[in-house]
Amino acid sequence: MSRTYVVTGAASGIGKSTAELLQERGHRVIGVDIAGADVVADLSTAEGRSTLVERVRELSGGTIDAIIANAGLASSTAATVAVNFFGAVATLDGLRPLLAGSAAPRAVATCSMASLFPPDEELLAALLAADEAAALHRAGELVAAGEQPASQIYGTTKQALARWIRRAAPTPEWAGAGIPLNGIAPGVVATPMTAAFTGTAEAREAILQQVPMPLNGIFEPRDVAYLLAWLTSEENAHLCGQIVFIDGGSDAVIRGDSTW
Repeated sequence: MSRTYVVTGAASGIGKSTAELLQERGHRVIGVDIAGADVVADLSTAEGRSTLVERVRELSGGTIDAIIANAGLASSTAATVAVNFFGAVATLDGLRPLLAGSAAPRAVATCSMASLFPPDEELLAALLAADEAAALHRAGELVAAGEQPASQIYGTTKQALARWIRRAAPTPEWAGAGIPLNGIAPGVVATPMTAAFTGTAEAREAILQQVPMPLNGIFEPRDVAYLLAWLTSEENAHLCGQIVFIDGGSDAVIRGDSTW
């Protein structure tokens, strides 16, 4: 049966591969991106987030079956805070009412294995408090402090998003409404966003020293698309609040037994 999916970040990388896979399987995809998509919206702004919801409602006729909140930035900037956390949460919360008409509603967001890295605690607290002004201010301070402090921005936003998913998934608004909400945590995927880390053999060797991926190393976005497609399919009826690491083993190497 054909389903209607909303995929953010659909113009490139994981989002593009996921949209293509779903369309190959006969589903309808409403792609969202800053350019080159069905819905053009800047998720770093309140206006862009509102545009996303309004245009998806118009294009879908008011009912969708799944949300894939995949859009993200990897730069050490305040914009990464705005898109990766506040944009993702606004996508999920804003589109959630449109899932009410689906017989099998599903939602998933793209986090990252970088969520395992030590966060900037002040930024993390602002994110979890949903204080966008404070979070953007702290991100500005980290950028001003130099490359090393600013490098914590990305992982901190992804840890905050993972925590938000864990907290929101079991609530009446999500689980209580029959909507499985989950996240994925990819390792290093060969996309335009990671080109600086995957473009040469030397770069790949260097990044794998930081992100150990013993199972087949760096992989293609299509591999992530298969997981996103399953998580948002009718088959996934009971996974709730899980962050699924598709990372070639990074989580197992870094955390070991710490999940027990």
